[in-house]
Amino acid sequence: MAVFLTVVLTVYFLVNLYLFGRGRRALAGAGYDTGIYTIAFIALASTFIAGKFLEQVSTNVISDILNIIGGFWMAFMLYGFLIWFAADILLLIQKPFHLIPAAAMPKIRLWLFGGVTIVTVLLIVAGFINAVSPVTKRYDIQVSKSFTDEKQTMKIVAVSDVHLGSIIMKRSMRHLSEMIRKEKPELVLFLGDLIDGSIGPVLRGDLPSYLNLPELKYGKYAITGNHEYMSDLGKSIPYIESKDIRMLKDEVVTLANGVQLVGRIDRTAMQGFGDGRASLDSLLAMTDPAKPVIVLDHQPSGLAALEGTVADLQLSGHTHDGQIWPLTIVTNKIWELDHGYRRYGNTHVIVSSGFGIWGPRMRIGTRPEIVVINLSGKSQ
Repeated sequence: MAVFLTVVLTVYFLVNLYLFGRGRRALAGAGYDTGIYTIAFIALASTFIAGKFLEQVSTNVISDILNIIGGFWMAFMLYGFLIWFAADILLLIQKPFHLIPAAAMPKIRLWLFGGVTIVTVLLIVAGFINAVSPVTKRYDIQVSKSFTDEKQTMKIVAVSDVHLGSIIMKRSMRHLSEMIRKEKPELVLFLGDLIDGSIGPVLRGDLPSYLNLPELKYGKYAITGNHEYMSDLGKSIPYIESKDIRMLKDEVVTLANGVQLVGRIDRTAMQGFGDGRASLDSLLAMTDPAKPVIVLDHQPSGLAALEGTVADLQLSGHTHDGQIWPLTIVTNKIWELDHGYRRYGNTHVIVSSGFGIWGPRMRIGTRPEIVVINLSGKSQ
């Protein structure tokens, strides 16, 4: 963890230094005083770290504001760096050919500074609008096993990566409630990362209490994600369960219609953050292979291992589908299935892009979503 934090903070510092240098050079070259620019840049670049630190010490409205601004600043860093870097490459390529006179360079750099800032801000605004406009993704899944009741169908809503905290708060929970109620599900599943990081903002606002759902035939279940391990597990899990959401921790639960839920502890527990987790084989050995089996696993890793097992459906999240381009390219390379549907033998796998966000409250190239599954069994 120490190495990871060192790398992240080093990259954070270097990118900010690069952007600061480009802006200062553009303004100074055009004859502008850079004092106000320097103060404003340092203040904005400090918000993310200051917000996270303050959230751990004493969560309050100020830490919420700093986290929101800091998240948007991270997006500004990403797109500002990409555009500036591309511009620097073009300026370097043209240099031997003298396509741009040396006397015009100060004005070019100033235009670039204004252009990069405006384009990046517009991208952030568009990404924010997209991030607060979740959609409903629907799947019809038929399994080759029968339910124990005559009604061989059930409607499931699955929600991953809500990330409740300083950014995803009451209004988002009300919106999520409306979307779920509209579907009239019989079962609701939370696929990990219900809490973003520090549990402080969640407790302060009692945020899960704004999840207002009708009585569900088969109830509400959840599993841990990697972000639950960033909070206090000793507080977060009992707190979530106090909201009538059953947390499955390497457990198998059989619903009244015979459908079996296999809830896995997140694989973060295998990286020194817990006591590890049970193997998939050991959990599936606890199920009745003649009845439908749904595996809940936050991170969609090792999906090929599902082929040939008794699992009929696996539901995952975690990837956010990259959340913002070009990170979408990265997640597509890292995960064999970073979003959508694929089949491994007789096992159907669905990976959700998630309802919430991490970092900047914006999405570019992806959509926030809830997943609706119409699950049907084999007629007896």
